[in-house]
Amino acid sequence: MTGQQREGASARGAKAIAAELEPVVASAVRGAGYELEELDVQQAGRRRLVKVIIDVTDDRAAAGAEGVGLDEIAEVSRAVSTALDADDGLFAGAYTLEVTSPGVDRPLTKPKHWRRARLRLVKVKLADGNAFTARVGNAELDPAGGVELLRDGKLGRLGYAEIERAVVEVEFREPPAAEIARITDSGGTGQGAGEGSGVEKEES
Repeated sequence: MTGQQREGASARGAKAIAAELEPVVASAVRGAGYELEELDVQQAGRRRLVKVIIDVTDDRAAAGAEGVGLDEIAEVSRAVSTALDADDGLFAGAYTLEVTSPGVDRPLTKPKHWRRARLRLVKVKLADGNAFTARVGNAELDPAGGVELLRDGKLGRLGYAEIERAVVEVEFREPPAAEIARITDSGGTGQGAGEGSGVEKEES
């Protein structure tokens, strides 16, 4: 077997293991009060690396939860480790468990992601190919809803269905006070006073 074949077989094996682990890990994460965002299994020498990404549940997001802290990660790590160790048939050999929360570069794919990105600058690509940068305002938790976006001083609303991809842009200085005030003064109505409901678009 060539090195490339071994690598392919290893990748397929890791995916199969992840598929077997997912219901066990998801149950442990839910039991701790959180949601499994992603599960990945990688071979790291003689050990396997089990990477678990967790997030707050929709209910917690609706209640205003900001995210997952270090104490919460430690709590979930213990719960997942206990669940994996309790089932000897899941996989043989040593493993390393890594539990983390989503990074700032995670695409905004769920309403709760938009809710937590309020006041952040995001790069948005629309389903029609247009792209622009805007600041996030109030976001609805209904997947059929949408989000306020402030662009060029104008606050408008886009439906989630119109957005193909969006990621948070890292800012190295304080955001303009006028932009923050424009969003916070909107009153959560879904659109700015005197503005239309759409966001102006430009060709990418």
